[in-house]
Amino acid sequence: LYIESEAPGSIFSPQDLEFLAEFAGAISPYLKAALVHQDHLREIRKLRREVDGRYGLDNLVGRSAAMRGVYELVRLAAGGDRTVLITGESGCGKELVARAIHHASRRNAKALVVVDCSGLSEHLLESELFGHKKGAFTGASADKVGAFQEADGGTLFLDEVSDAPRPLQQKLRRVLQEGEIRRVGDAQFIKVDVRVICATNRSLPEQVEKGEFIRDLFFR
Repeated sequence: LYIESEAPGSIFSPQDLEFLAEFAGAISPYLKAALVHQDHLREIRKLRREVDGRYGLDNLVGRSAAMRGVYELVRLAAGGDRTVLITGESGCGKELVARAIHHASRRNAKALVVVDCSGLSEHLLESELFGHKKGAFTGASADKVGAFQEADGGTLFLDEVSDAPRPLQQKLRRVLQEGEIRRVGDAQFIKVDVRVICATNRSLPEQVEKGEFIRDLFFR
């Protein structure tokens, strides 16, 4: 910041200097915030490059015909915006495939949020997915943003979706159909723009036939 005096000889008076000292004190927090913001942007860009390198398609290992088929499916899935179901045994890399799809898609500038449907009770999983209002249940001392809102504009990966309880499956079906959620304890619906990728190590058609998985959710 460069300041000139229009007084003869370009002299600053003591009053000028006092004003400028106060002015500098007033604007310095904003300048500092702007510099910190620039540093954060540089760090975000650096981390994003590192993440792309870690979770991109090139990070998937294997050059067999079967794996080349997987890579082609990942590219096709990344080019669209449809819901994706990834199946396979535990430990075969389903989450790696989900991350590769996200990072190769148009949503890669937004968040990829991961929720394990097998690790939580029905009520905790509902709160984790949809969030809750303060006072919705015992222990809900503040509003909570759920995974669908966190992933707005990006991707939500539901691992082991086959383990989701049936009442929650109905709510997932509505989200996929209507594109809106309702937090626990809230009367209002909230629109979300989220691409959903699901994974399971079970046979969903078999679970549908047994009545353990909702047919409409499977089709969606």
